[in-house]
Order: sequence, then C-alpha cells, then structure tokens
Amino acid sequence: MDTPVRVNTTEIPAAAIAAEMQFHQAATPEEAWTRAATALAIRALLMQEAERLNIAADPEAEENMDEALIRALLAQEVTLPETDEESCRRYFEANRRRFRGKDVYEAAHILFPAAPDDAAARSKARQAAEEILKLLAADPGAFAALARARSACPSGANGGKLGQQSRGDLVPEIEIFLVALEPGSICPVPVVSRYGVHVLRLDRMERAADMEFETARPWVERELATKSWQRAVSQYLRILAGRVRIEGVALQGAATQLVQ
Repeated sequence: MDTPVRVNTTEIPAAAIAAEMQFHQAATPEEAWTRAATALAIRALLMQEAERLNIAADPEAEENMDEALIRALLAQEVTLPETDEESCRRYFEANRRRFRGKDVYEAAHILFPAAPDDAAARSKARQAAEEILKLLAADPGAFAALARARSACPSGANGGKLGQQSRGDLVPEIEIFLVALEPGSICPVPVVSRYGVHVLRLDRMERAADMEFETARPWVERELATKSWQRAVSQYLRILAGRVRIEGVALQGAATQLVQ
C-alpha cells in the first residue's frame, strides 16, 4: 500500500486512493486499496488516451468532464459486433431459467418480533410461535383472529394478510418457506427472519411461465450487448496498458473497473 502508483508520469496520490476505497467492497483493507488503485489507474490511462486523441465531449446528466471524456473515448474506439438472431436464440436456449416472469403469491403471517442479536427474545418469540401453531393445528380458521390479537406487524389488523407479492419482494428467509407450501396451507414450523419469528400461511400461488423467445428477445439482446461491451472494453484496456509504463498495480490481469 506504500508503493507509488503511476501511469506514465502521472502519479495517483495516496489520498485519492484512500478516498476511492469506500466505493470498493473487499474482504481486507489491502484488497480494497488494490481495487481502488486499479480503478484510478484505469481512469488515468483512459484520460491520457483521450488527451492523446484530442477527444472532446459534453457532460451528460450527472457526469463530470472526466466521465464524459472516457465515455466519448470508448464510444469512438471500442467497436461492438452486431447481435444476430442466431446468437440470441443460442443464448436464450442456454439460459432459459433467466427469462421467465415472476411467481405471484398471496400470503399471511403472524409476527413475534425479536432482534437478531437478542437470544432471549428470539427464544421467547419462537415459543410464542409454536404455541400459535398448536392452536392452528386444531383450528386453522383461527389464523386471522390470532393475527389480529398477537401479531406485531401492522398486517395483523387485516388478519395477517400481506397482499399480493412477487417473487423477491419478501426477505429470502421468509420466501423460501412460502414458495414451498401448497396454497391454503400453514407452514408447520416457526420461521425465523431478521425481523423475528413468523407463523406463515400461503393463500395463493401463480407460477410464472417461461417466456417465449420473441418476448424475451429484448432482454437477451441487452444481456449479450452488455457482455460484448465488457469483453471489448477489457481487450481495449489490455491494449492500452501494453503501450504505457504502469507502476504500483497490474492492469494486464485486472478486471474492468469503469464507472458505468
């Protein structure tokens, strides 16, 4: 981390790298520093090339001038192949699971709140949920009344009903149980989430159908274009990095790190 970072004669100050680190999640400070230094070195490399080619640009939206010049440089220098129908169909067939609508369902719950780090409260909430499940085993129709009387969620006033949800709307620790239930059934075990302990009921489930190719094609084309762009920019960066002197970071093997 004490090694100076330079692109040709341009040195990237350590203070700038430290400020950039906040935008790069990493397991260690050293890794965050490397990612930040690499990102700034790439930006310096591109800015030098934009200056060499006399690139001109007007900033758009919230862009600053550096971002506008990099955008204009890449638009001029990076060429993307056309996405043909055969490539789209091949990608679609290989990734069918990615191209489907979202499951839609309706559910209800009874919440006993407990903070994740409060073991005593969690134990008490689980015990309360288990008591409710015993009552529901004898009388499933009592769910709404019990939700109104016991649930800490505002939905309790509506019998615990959460309304219509799409897959991904609820936190995963709840949804993974809900989508495994049969409509009309109550989850037989208490479900623990970041909010506490829940008693869950699935009321309705509509499974999404796979998209046909023509429906999915706009998404397919976008994904292929994004992948092509990333490959082309990575190749362009490797070419540029091979022409200049870079110290302190290794750009040849670095992943593309650009402000999108």
